[in-house]
Amino acid sequence: MTNNDFSPMLSACHSEPRQQQQQQQQQQAARSCGATRRRGVLSSPQVTCKAASAILVKTLRFVKNVPCFRELPEEEQVVLIRSGWAPLLVLGLAQDRVDFETTETVEPSMLQRILTGAPQSHSGGAGVSLADIEAIRGFLRKCWSVDISTKEYAYLKGAVLFNPDLEGLRCLPYIQSLRREAHQALNEHVRLIHREDATRFAKLLIALSMLRSISPSVVAQLFFKPIIGSVNIEEVLMEMFYGK
Repeated sequence: MTNNDFSPMLSACHSEPRQQQQQQQQQQAARSCGATRRRGVLSSPQVTCKAASAILVKTLRFVKNVPCFRELPEEEQVVLIRSGWAPLLVLGLAQDRVDFETTETVEPSMLQRILTGAPQSHSGGAGVSLADIEAIRGFLRKCWSVDISTKEYAYLKGAVLFNPDLEGLRCLPYIQSLRREAHQALNEHVRLIHREDATRFAKLLIALSMLRSISPSVVAQLFFKPIIGSVNIEEVLMEMFYGK
């Protein structure tokens, strides 16, 4: 038997593992695509959205009462509010220990839309992704496990509010100094009150870093869209803060 006689057999032996690998990749991609379509909505939107709205009012009141913030030009204030309202709100949810339940929904796949003639959603579908919901819940659990005090929450909010990483800030050195002051005040408070816990300050900073994975659009979609619909949340914020 010549080498040519082995060629079909060798080709079949090599192609079979490749086919299996391709099938596994296709199945994995299908599962991944299915996971991205898994979304959640609030189980009790009236209760949770009411609590979130009350916290939003308290959050804006907190910002208004920070003298250093009111000294900034209005253009700088607007940039900071638009960037910081969502993480500040989630911090408020943690501080007030607002827990919430969600109900899972499944967004139709592209093939299902084609077969059923359903229109494609341009607003991100119903609810938000389960991964985004879990990011919020993970942050809340972290804060509750650390048992953050009222003063610590205030310093954390100051560190969130004065964000020097935003584009378009003209008072950047001043905002950088305010961020540093917030961190220093938090560190001093922790060393004074929690002398026995050498890792507490690091735990608080880790909790703070978890806020970066929480998108403002997700917060708006989950906690405010059920009550304000398609209204732009930033327009609501500006009206609430400046009365315009």
